Amino acid sequence: MIEKLKVIEERFIKLEQLLSDPAVISDQKKYQEYLIEHGELNKIVPVFRDYEGLVKEHKEAKELLKDNDLEMRAMAKEEISGLDEKIETIKSQLNVLLMPKDPRDDKNVLLEIRAGTGGEEAGIFTGDLFRMYSRYVESKHWALEIVEKNDSSSGGFKEIVFLVRGKGAFSSFKYESGTHRVQRVPETEAQGRIHTSAVTVAVLPEAEDIDIDVNPADLKIDVFRSSGPGGQSVNTTDSAVRITHVPTGVTATCQDEKSQHKNKAKAMGVLKSRILDAKVREEESKRAAERKGQVGTGDRSGRIRTYNFPQGRMTDHRIGLTLYKLDSMMEGNIQEIIDELKIYNQTQALKEIA
Repeated sequence: MIEKLKVIEERFIKLEQLLSDPAVISDQKKYQEYLIEHGELNKIVPVFRDYEGLVKEHKEAKELLKDNDLEMRAMAKEEISGLDEKIETIKSQLNVLLMPKDPRDDKNVLLEIRAGTGGEEAGIFTGDLFRMYSRYVESKHWALEIVEKNDSSSGGFKEIVFLVRGKGAFSSFKYESGTHRVQRVPETEAQGRIHTSAVTVAVLPEAEDIDIDVNPADLKIDVFRSSGPGGQSVNTTDSAVRITHVPTGVTATCQDEKSQHKNKAKAMGVLKSRILDAKVREEESKRAAERKGQVGTGDRSGRIRTYNFPQGRMTDHRIGLTLYKLDSMMEGNIQEIIDELKIYNQTQALKEIA
């Protein structure tokens, strides 16, 4: 690990020199590439330098153990104990920083929320989850774009598909995939009984042209009129678009824009993301036995979380975490649970490496 960190530090120093080179500064493409690489290494190098400083202090303290003065030796022994603890902590940080990065983490993310069991109440909660995620996106200063939605008659949605654009969007949302269960008294419940409903969330990294190549000959494109609640037409032109990838049967629909051209572009983006997601799932399933301990990022059949409104609690069943902050979380304050899921996943990955 130390040798690897020294190579990283040497590259970091070289990048600092390159970023001050007038020839590089004049080449904006190269300058941006170096700037991004420097930013990534800047997360590691300062921690490594702290580690080296602690190791040096530890070595000096060990030398003091040879001192003839008993009091000096006692002080050195106490200092070594504290340094041992600090060194182990910083080594753990470095192990996490050196872990292979998920290449999808910085991508934009496509989220699909669909009402499951529970009838109209599931549709209402689909809307609640969309609102929660929307507020979180606002707090991160990211952009949100609705791709497809099917309104529920009681409010909320039967389904809603939306794209979140922002650096690190996929890394924040990737553990949201699965079944979200809600327990509460619906507004339509006259006797005050608690109902249990379920909503599924699918999380897909936005596919780029370099990620997947779709042959136009493999596509079937249908156009139709957009519809609103109850199926009534809300557009007098055939602006809605449905694209089917014939070899896989994967489909994507968009009717949110008034322009057929814009709907087609959006639907194509969704289609590519879904095809890429299917390929990734196939690869991940082959490694499933090796990744048992990690939090799943795509098992949509598994119940991952319960939102209990009477008790004001949210429980994530994968990591056994319960937080009594439901009202705040439904307003988009979900960073705490996202961070806990990331830490758990990193810890499990480190155990596997060990």
